[in-house]
Amino acid sequence: MTFPIKVCAICSEEFELKPDKPGFANRCPECSAPDSVDPVTKRPVDKDQLKSEREANEARRQAIRDLLYRKDG
Repeated sequence: MTFPIKVCAICSEEFELKPDKPGFANRCPECSAPDSVDPVTKRPVDKDQLKSEREANEARRQAIRDLLYRKDG
């Protein structure tokens, strides 16, 4: 079985589009390989920031709930 020949959108090289190919269908395997990026170090979060985020999330949930389930009339 022959695979369709595609042209890479990044480097303009031809490649065979094989099933279960990782990445994008319009990019060759070399161009669709993920870049090795250093993981972002997480900074510690203090208790006050966690509390304010939790309260904001609860307020968002309540507002969405009110919009979804309010009775008009």
